[in-house]
Amino acid sequence: MKSPFTFNHTAPINTSKKQPAIFLLHGMGSNEADLLQLVRDFENTHHIFSLRGPIVQKPGYSFFEIEEIGKPIRDIFDKIVTHIQAFIREAIVEYNLNPDNITILGFSQGAILAQTVALTMGNKISKVVALSGYIPEFVKTEYSKRDVNHLSIFISHGNYDYVIPSQWGIESNDYFEAMGAKVTFKSYNDGHGVTPENHQDLVEFLNKN
Repeated sequence: MKSPFTFNHTAPINTSKKQPAIFLLHGMGSNEADLLQLVRDFENTHHIFSLRGPIVQKPGYSFFEIEEIGKPIRDIFDKIVTHIQAFIREAIVEYNLNPDNITILGFSQGAILAQTVALTMGNKISKVVALSGYIPEFVKTEYSKRDVNHLSIFISHGNYDYVIPSQWGIESNDYFEAMGAKVTFKSYNDGHGVTPENHQDLVEFLNKN
């Protein structure tokens, strides 16, 4: 891989044919080990790639920096989106992935990136799980976006999220529905995190879609 990312990769049991893949993008201050527990059910059937953000953000890492909540620093954000796109394209070739079954799962800033990458890569991405994120305004108004009529997306948010307002999750749901994607939206009586019920729902979504 030519990608600049440090990443964790696990392969499914059968690699003699093209298999689906899940790409994990963690939240600010976390690392590539953080989200693996959410996809344990898919270790035997999917390639799982968990990327580490390249910016040190104690106690872990981040993918981009922000001016304030809701406003990523644009030049850093643009570069990391390009790098993630390149990573996925390289992985599809190098690991012989099924190009028709590519999922991105992200939490917080990872969810922001997952939604952005889905909007910009079109049919390269078939499923997205966006946990407690949003779509930056400049992505909506300035990015070149592809058709997402094929996309299945699970968006969830805590009703008491004081880091990223729950309304932003609702707005993501409305945006993707207007774009023609198949959206599953769930809210939970939680803050900025993933409850056991949230985990169960996202696993059910990945199994069905």
